[in-house]
Amino acid sequence: MRDPVDPTTFWVNPFGVAFSLIKASDLILVNHDGEVIDGGPCRLLNLAAYMIHSAIHAARPDVLAAAHSHSIYGRAFCSLGRKLDTITQDSCAFHNDHVLYDSFNGIVLAEEEGKNIARALGDKKAALLINHGLLTVGKSIEEAVFWFVSLDKCCQAQMLADASAGGRGGETVKIGQEEAQFTYKTVGTPRAGWFSAKPLFDVIHKETGGDYLE
Repeated sequence: MRDPVDPTTFWVNPFGVAFSLIKASDLILVNHDGEVIDGGPCRLLNLAAYMIHSAIHAARPDVLAAAHSHSIYGRAFCSLGRKLDTITQDSCAFHNDHVLYDSFNGIVLAEEEGKNIARALGDKKAALLINHGLLTVGKSIEEAVFWFVSLDKCCQAQMLADASAGGRGGETVKIGQEEAQFTYKTVGTPRAGWFSAKPLFDVIHKETGGDYLE
């Protein structure tokens, strides 16, 4: 997440701490030189995460937050070397608004690779990183998180649908361009992403008692 006070720096999760255990006080503040300048007790920086997030924040001043992880369905779908089809209402949120980054050069430890990913992302909200995982961005934390969760579910739905269609010798039914674009205007906007995240955060707050905010 871009720091609201000093937008040339950003907050990331520390290396080696489980996502489910991270609290706000665990996050570390990093500058674009890769220096940890503030944060929690564990200040180990994930270099690969830094390379990706630093490049995105530098290239996209409109982005407040970026989400990247190696989720199960995201990883599986990203091995197929293709973009999402618009086969569900949810997938319309990514209609003409996601890219396929079709180059895998190992763990992202080089600055140039991070820049290549940011360049491929362009002005879109999401990227499918081949043989790697999912990446989403947003104008708010809520938006970036919701797009990530939704994209992972869209990957799951498409793999199930493709397998079912293939099993009966058919194809999935695609949503038309006009209908997909119309739906995108409702479900694919930054406001829609922000609003749709509220139930997710409500559940997290209920299950954790809000200790993630500490």
